[in-house]
Amino acid sequence: MKLLRTSRREPSEAIAALTDRRNAAYERVLPQARRIVESVRRGGDPALLRLRAKLDGIASQSPLRIPEIELQLAWESTPEPVRLALKTAARNIRGFAARQRPKDFDLKPAPGVTTGQRVIPLASVGCYVPSGRYPLPSTLLMTVIPAQVAGVGRIVVVSPHPAKETLAAAFLLGITEFYRIGGAHAIAALAYGVASIPRVDKIAGPGNAWVTAAKKLVAFDCAIDMLAGPTEIVVTSEAGDPTWIAADLVAQAEHDPDAIAIFITTQPLLAKSVIAEVKKRARKNKIATAALANHGLAIIARTPEEASALTNRIAPEHLTVDGVADLGWVRNAGSVFIGRWSAQPLGDYISGPNHTLPTSGQARVRGGLSVLDFLKLVTVQEYTQQGVRQLGPAAIRLANAEGLTAHADAIRARGARG
Repeated sequence: MKLLRTSRREPSEAIAALTDRRNAAYERVLPQARRIVESVRRGGDPALLRLRAKLDGIASQSPLRIPEIELQLAWESTPEPVRLALKTAARNIRGFAARQRPKDFDLKPAPGVTTGQRVIPLASVGCYVPSGRYPLPSTLLMTVIPAQVAGVGRIVVVSPHPAKETLAAAFLLGITEFYRIGGAHAIAALAYGVASIPRVDKIAGPGNAWVTAAKKLVAFDCAIDMLAGPTEIVVTSEAGDPTWIAADLVAQAEHDPDAIAIFITTQPLLAKSVIAEVKKRARKNKIATAALANHGLAIIARTPEEASALTNRIAPEHLTVDGVADLGWVRNAGSVFIGRWSAQPLGDYISGPNHTLPTSGQARVRGGLSVLDFLKLVTVQEYTQQGVRQLGPAAIRLANAEGLTAHADAIRARGARG
């Protein structure tokens, strides 16, 4: 990790780069991803199977859809402690998503007028579960369960090389439509549909640069959750334990060589202790070592106010702070962990809040994946004759002010004066 001080001019460029970062990896592969997406869109199943053989290394004669018996056998062969852990995580994720779900309501803003909201689930979603560097059954839980809580009728899972634990998680959740496919070609199949895989209304879940590029390309034709960049962690602390802070920094850094790991404090001794502990803990972890060497920073701010302002400028995916009082200044973060006992990996697996979170500064404008991503909020309005007489005149005046005379006439036709 590099040590930076905000009082010096040189670090300002590094800090500016953090606050204006982009996922260059997916931008580099956009042209190739576009060719893959168009190939599947135009060529259907034959193109999809050809690309799967070439890019996923799966024989073209191998079935796309994973049989339900394979999911069941994966569950039955998973050790009981792991099955119990999956059940615990699923229970907590489901409980949290259920509390997030909005409700229908009706209001009466004036006599004879009823307005309201109806919460309607999407008809179909596709959940992408990566299976490259690490098997990620937790991501299957985090994407599928909110969709189930929302009431989505058809939930499709895709993953090129799902681990036994991922297949077991699918069986636990009752998933039956699971396809062994990945990359940009999987995203194209979900977005546009092929003979073997009918299209979906929305795609959710993180992936590599090819997956992210493809999601960007199909976003006008199929809804997506967000564009996922490399994992990010910021710890902003004045009095934390350097061992525990370092442990969290290394834990998130091991996701990807491009992961970003930052410690912000006003305490020089604490910063140096964290750097030393990070070096020790990352020594045998090649991926974390690479990430920390390229994107690891310990920043010494001049004041706590500067530290909090810098944290909000970075808008990290994961943020750890010292105490509940710090929530008063947090404005931009995907998920916040409070206090020394709240290890960030607990949130990756078991707590309940979703671990699919905004990266690359998107936390300025949205939170993590939630049940809301799988719902539509449809507004409804009902007028009686009395209601038209109550609110019609004001609406007519506004229509006339905008020069939309036919709007005004449509309201007058119902008996309103104005």
